[in-house]
Parts: sequence; C-alpha cells; structure tokens
Amino acid sequence: MQFKLITLLAIIWLLQGCAAAVVAGTASAVSAANDRRTIGSQIDDNNIEIKATIALKKVPTLSEKANISVVSVNGTILLVGQVPSNSLMSQAEQAVRNAVAVKHIHNQLRIGTRIGITTQTHDTWLTSKVKTKLLTAETITGNNIKVVTENSEVFLMGLVSEAEADQAVEIARHINGVARVIKAFEYL
Repeated sequence: MQFKLITLLAIIWLLQGCAAAVVAGTASAVSAANDRRTIGSQIDDNNIEIKATIALKKVPTLSEKANISVVSVNGTILLVGQVPSNSLMSQAEQAVRNAVAVKHIHNQLRIGTRIGITTQTHDTWLTSKVKTKLLTAETITGNNIKVVTENSEVFLMGLVSEAEADQAVEIARHINGVARVIKAFEYL
C-alpha cells in the first residue's frame, strides 16, 4: 500500500513538470508567432547570440575581467555590460564581429567594474516593469519590442515604425528607476 502511494505521488510530481513544460512551450510558441521576425530570423538570432558569447569567452582577458551580455534581434547585436578599459571594449566588439556576420553592432559596453547581484535584480525588475507597460499600451504592439536593462539603462530593440519607437521610449522613460533609455531599433 505504501509503495503504491509513493509511486502515485512520484507520478503526480513528474506530471507537474510536464505541465510546466507544456505551458512554457506554449508561451514560447505564442511569442514566436506574434513576433514580426520570421521564425528563421528568430532562430538565426539565437545562433548569433550563442556564437558571439562563445567568441567572447575565448578571449581570456574578457572572460576573466568583463561582464558582457549579447542580444540579437533581426541580425542586429546589442552588447551591454562592463569592461575595465577602452581596449577591452574594442576587443569585445572585434571578437563578436569576427565570429558572426551581422547587420550592425550597438556597442553599449561601459567602462567600470562588474555590477552586483542587487543591481542585476533591480535591472530584472525594471525590465519586467517596462515590458508590462509596453504590453498593456494601447498605442503600440509591445510584443515587437525587446527590452534589455543593464545598470538601470533600458535598451529597446525590435522591428518597429518610428512612431512606435518614439512611443516606446516615452513609456520607458517615465518608469521610476529608469536612468536612461537607448534606442537600438530597426525601422520598418
């Protein structure tokens, strides 16, 4: 009897994991379907991010001393994070440029020390606040805008019209805690 109870509990626990996977997969599919990029472009962007990150990790000084994130939207790369010198900032951009063919690189790396976990948590919170405001705005389609926050600076990317870009910036800049908003859009 006790064996059956343990088996039943184990099955229920495993099925809960499956349900979470189904929900996550469905959310990803809906997000991909509502994106202005083609599915192929979305896959390419994922590959660009992976290749660029690997290229950065291969530069010993960068992997040891820098904190760099790579985001790709429709073949345009955004580099954010901290590096200790201008020389390493240039090395990072060159490493990415040599690793992948892209339309444009927005090098938004900052000279400084790595940000701490508290700042990273705050950045995550700001990203969610900005994204929520964009998704609930009646005048723009927030699904088409990628929001990246680094040290309270909000970077906006995506395929948008100039009017949508201006509205997105206006929304983001009025959110408490946002220090600066930088556009990295590609215009339709």
